[in-house]
Amino acid sequence: MKSLIASFALIALPALAMANPLGEAMAEIYVLGEVHDNPAHHAVQAEAVAALAPRALVFEMLTEEQAGRATDDLRADPGALGAALDWEASGWPDFAMYYPIFAAADGAEIRGAAVPRAETRAAMQIGVALTFGDEAPAFGLTDELEAEELADRLNLQMAAHCNALPVELLPGMVDLQRLRDAVLARAALVALEETGGPVVVITGNGHARKDWGVPSYLARVAPDVAVFALGQGEDGGTPDGGFDLVLDAPGAEREDPCLAFR
Repeated sequence: MKSLIASFALIALPALAMANPLGEAMAEIYVLGEVHDNPAHHAVQAEAVAALAPRALVFEMLTEEQAGRATDDLRADPGALGAALDWEASGWPDFAMYYPIFAAADGAEIRGAAVPRAETRAAMQIGVALTFGDEAPAFGLTDELEAEELADRLNLQMAAHCNALPVELLPGMVDLQRLRDAVLARAALVALEETGGPVVVITGNGHARKDWGVPSYLARVAPDVAVFALGQGEDGGTPDGGFDLVLDAPGAEREDPCLAFR
């Protein structure tokens, strides 16, 4: 674990630094990817947050309402913070993996960018553009995907659900992924505007990818904002989609996720 964290300090930080006397970080928004259940990935994220000292930390795992419960007085107590966030009921991996990221963000505002379940259900009925709101055209949510990208996205959704979903559900799953990317990007931009940055986004590799994830939405609506995307692989594998930097870690021990579909 120490060697992995050192790899961030020795490899990532120089990549993030500008050639100026202050050594200031080059990006305004850092999108730090992860495999959700890999503790080594979260250790790297915590190390990055401590090094970058962001003014805002945006979590894929929290709704805006949940993030409002992460008060400064709770951050010193992992049990109290986890309970306040109702983390156990959230379906995300053990809070013990995520808590060091909160702890490293001393003084940073905690923001949430998860799409609430009620909005997810609404999106499946009325479409993601209407759910997102007036900015949907600017974020590209009213545009049709190119055929090749759509096919790739459909295949990924099928594989992610162990080839067990009815084919007719897959386009809706793709649309929800686009909605989540756009919501994360918008939350990061709002945080940047309101705090002055830098802003760190904690999310999965699928949202951190540069080709069609959060960075692509940021490039579309705010091309002058400097963005840095970190991907994290396992056992030498490289996550798809392109990143500014990819770090590697041993794969986490996990049960076959497809057992739930059998």
